[in-house]
Amino acid sequence: MVSPKANLPYEESYLGQLRQVVGHRKLIAVVARAVILNAQRQVLLVRRSDNGRWVMPAGSMELDENIEEALVREVWEETGLTATAWTLIAVYTDPRYSAVTAYGDAYQFVSFVFRVDAWQGDLATQTDETTDAAFFDPDHLPDDVPDLYHETLRDLVAHTGDVILK
Repeated sequence: MVSPKANLPYEESYLGQLRQVVGHRKLIAVVARAVILNAQRQVLLVRRSDNGRWVMPAGSMELDENIEEALVREVWEETGLTATAWTLIAVYTDPRYSAVTAYGDAYQFVSFVFRVDAWQGDLATQTDETTDAAFFDPDHLPDDVPDLYHETLRDLVAHTGDVILK
């Protein structure tokens, strides 16, 4: 089992350190995204504290960390849950997955999308990075959920075992 690492302040994170050097210039960021479903097949979303949007738990990989460690850490930081089993379902690299954060930082993401198959712990509805967390029926998500997450759920349904590359 991979254990979550301590939560770093943004300024000390890999991307935070890069931002101090390059400013708001577009960067490529490697990201782990978690699709967590409960027994009722509802998807877990967290409300981000920086922009108030509902999203899947996700975040960038740190130096000296592999993508699975990033997944476990991000799930833990944003939900209080410890992912114990997962399956890679997709890798998104298309430039259309670019975004500008609430802080004005531009990124093109390389996102590793994992279905979290098992986890431990109690769901935290507030963390340092989130203001809420809840399970939603995939057909009735909050209005502000970005299109990317709807696409991720369609890819989850379409997943047949082979990793989806986009």
